[in-house]
Formats: sequence, structure tokens, C-alpha cells
Amino acid sequence: MANKLRILVTGGAGYLGSTLVPALLEAGHAVTVLDNFMFRQAPLAHVCAHPDFDVVRGDCRDASVLKPLVAKADIAIPLAALVGAPLCNNDQTGAVSINRDAVRTLLGLLAKDQRVLMPVTNSGYGVGEPGKECTEESPLRPLSLYGRTKVEAEELVLGRDNGMSFRLATVFGMSPRMRIDLLVNDFVHRAVTDRAVVLFEPHFKRNYIHVRDVARAFLHGIANFQAMKNRPYNVGLSDANLSKMELCQRIQAHVPGFVFLEAPIGEDPDKRDYIVSNARIEATGFKPAHSLDAGIAELVKGYRMIRNGMYGNV
Repeated sequence: MANKLRILVTGGAGYLGSTLVPALLEAGHAVTVLDNFMFRQAPLAHVCAHPDFDVVRGDCRDASVLKPLVAKADIAIPLAALVGAPLCNNDQTGAVSINRDAVRTLLGLLAKDQRVLMPVTNSGYGVGEPGKECTEESPLRPLSLYGRTKVEAEELVLGRDNGMSFRLATVFGMSPRMRIDLLVNDFVHRAVTDRAVVLFEPHFKRNYIHVRDVARAFLHGIANFQAMKNRPYNVGLSDANLSKMELCQRIQAHVPGFVFLEAPIGEDPDKRDYIVSNARIEATGFKPAHSLDAGIAELVKGYRMIRNGMYGNV
């Protein structure tokens, strides 16, 4: 049993947090979540009975709310963010103030010995070079406001000498606070509900990672903090650097009636088209445990339960 650590997770009721927080509790840590519950869901209801869990409703940008929570923490995990280019473009002030400035505020309240582990995005790599893997040494060329705010926040975390960052591939899988808009989750949802998807930029490649493997990466980083600190780590499935077309072919194996076709109907604001190397984190002993195929099978089951019915009248 590892030492019990007191961990503050901002945005802990989100897609990542609602999977990570139970995993941290299970590992024997005490967890406090700060969240504004903007999506009006209760994805942490199942851990409220845990004596080492606490939750505070509040804004991660408010130093007066953060200060007493930070004072009691050994580790801070800032998950609170407006995630994705479309959401950030809809609220540009929020994107900058939450994704970057709130991280700066948090870091300003931390003592030198308090640790920070932060997720960012590998869309910071922008457009990759054909045939070349993006490593943590590759230049960061984010194209969207979302990508820029996450790159700037990562610089702040890695600049303070007691942090690490995880550059996450496109995350997939079921989580208590579900996001159907993430690429794999979205395509499987369309396969199950519509039996069809129209692809734009079908040959754009990117990397993928299961939400539970993201939680495992954080636990790995906590357990190996001294050896791993002060560096960024790509976190993805090394056998899943796939184009959208290849992803659809994988989904079709699970949903045989699924049809996909190509049309020039849109473009990715982040222009995500790159192959990612996950060799650095793998060299520290981390290996993902959840394959893309297992995640697709899991999502197919999940979508028998949930419907994306916000804008439907049936």
C-alpha cells in the first residue's frame, strides 16, 4: 500500500475526473474535487460514501476558493478546462481564464514541495510531418485557441520544477460523465444509432487512448514521480495511430451494418494529422491495458443505455 496522499482535483466531475477520482480513492488516497458542475450531472454520486472523498462546488479561477483546498493538498491535478476547439471558440474568454490563467493561479498558491500532474493535448503538435513520429521533443504548433491555451498551461507547469504533464491522445471509452463528442465515442454512437457516418479529412491520422488508461497514467506518474518529474509524456496506444477511415473499418467489425463515406463537408480546426510516439512513458514501465477494440465493444454496450437525446423530440 502506497503512502496515502491528499490530492486536489479541479474539474474532477468531468469525463476524465469521474474515472480518475474513483481510481485514486481505490489506490488509497484522499481526494477533494473542486468543480462547478456546469453540465448539471452527478457523476461522482457513487463515491460520496467514501470517507476519503470530499467535494466542493466552486470556480477553479477563484483564488479564495482554491487557497484553503491547496493548503491541505500534497498533489494538485488541474483537470478543469474547456475542452476542444469548438467549445473554446464559443467562449474564448472562458477558454483563456480556465485553461491557462486558472492554472497560473493554482501554481501561485502551491508551495515548492507540492506536486502537479496535468493533462494536456497532443493536438499541440498540429500538423505532423509525413512519416515522422511526434515525440515530446517535436515542435509544438497548436492551431486552435484550445491547443494554444493547453500548451501555455503546460509551459507553466513544467516551468516550476515539481510537475509533469501528460499529452493525451484522443480519449475514448465509457465514463460516468460521458462525452459523446470525442471522435471514437462519436463514431461508435453514429454506427449504433444512425448506422452511417460521412467523413471529412478521412486520411488524417491521430492516436487514441482509453479513459481508464488515462487514469492509470496518472497513478503511474504519482507512483514514479521523482523519476518522471519535470517532463511531458505522450499517452496513447502505440498500436493505434489510425486515420479516420481506418477507425471506421475497426468499428465496422463490431457493427456490421455500419456504412461510412467520404465528402468534403468540414475541417478539423486543430488540423490533427500526426503519428505519435509513446516511447518515453513506455520506457518508465507504463503500458496501456485497454485496446481500441475493447473500447469499441464497451461503447456499443453503453449506447444501448444512453441516447444523445438533447436535440431530439422522439
